[in-house]
Amino acid sequence: MNITKLDQVIELVKSKPKKRLVAAYANDEHTIDAVHRAVEMGIVDATLVGDTDTIKSVCEKLNISVDDFKIVQEAVDTKAAAKACDLINAGEGDILMKGLLPTDKYMRAILNKERGLCPANATLLHMAVIENPQYHKLLCVSDCAIIPAPDFKQKQKILSALISTAKSLEIARPKVAILAATEQMSVGMQACVDAALLAKMAERGQIAGAAIDGPLSLDLAIDKEAAQIKKMGGEVAGDADCLLFPNIESGNVFYKCCTKFNHSEVAAFVMGAKVPCVLSSRGDTTKTKLYSIAVAALAK
Repeated sequence: MNITKLDQVIELVKSKPKKRLVAAYANDEHTIDAVHRAVEMGIVDATLVGDTDTIKSVCEKLNISVDDFKIVQEAVDTKAAAKACDLINAGEGDILMKGLLPTDKYMRAILNKERGLCPANATLLHMAVIENPQYHKLLCVSDCAIIPAPDFKQKQKILSALISTAKSLEIARPKVAILAATEQMSVGMQACVDAALLAKMAERGQIAGAAIDGPLSLDLAIDKEAAQIKKMGGEVAGDADCLLFPNIESGNVFYKCCTKFNHSEVAAFVMGAKVPCVLSSRGDTTKTKLYSIAVAALAK
């Protein structure tokens, strides 16, 4: 299957074994509606941790049967997040999902040393899959929300996660652009140095399974005409499947420009924990949350 749209990801995940999802503080309409759609599609079985009366009220409003879920009572958001992590640790879930609680509380539950989902020495990172109407295929991008200024080792882990995510979308040999402000090799710009090192490691077979190039400016990574004009050859230029950002500011601004200016569809989750952790905004649409569940269900 040649996947270029997030709707196709849903069709792909339907063909895979069903996963078990645990939603933390699932008291809102968009979370419950998205999870219910995923249940109806056969993507997941679901447990909703939250206030039972609120969940039942929302289900009644949406004409959803509460029998489609397992409901675990917990009316306090932080306690609901901790209890959701407990269920994952007890082997009762394959995916964690954020409901109606702030991201900082959600992440604190995941990072909690006693009850969380973060293995020793793990690197948590934010993964997004973007369907931008101005681009000819899906883009896997990282890190846009968690690691402020990734060092070289962290960039290696981000690179590995990008390749893994792209392969889960059935991209056999992902094309990864290591971004910087310029494609020129500038030793005074750490992003250029790191990108060149990663590209050289790939060239020598130290990083397998992908075509990797860098440093590349954003225009050269995604615009074939710009690459031709600037005489930038190679497999990646103008046709990237994945973008590795040099810092959180560049990644976050790119992500929000896509969603706000181009009305892109997105899916987002956290990698590096014991299980994929769906990370969408409380204000995100049902569709965004459903796409995020689908992409997380494919993650390895």
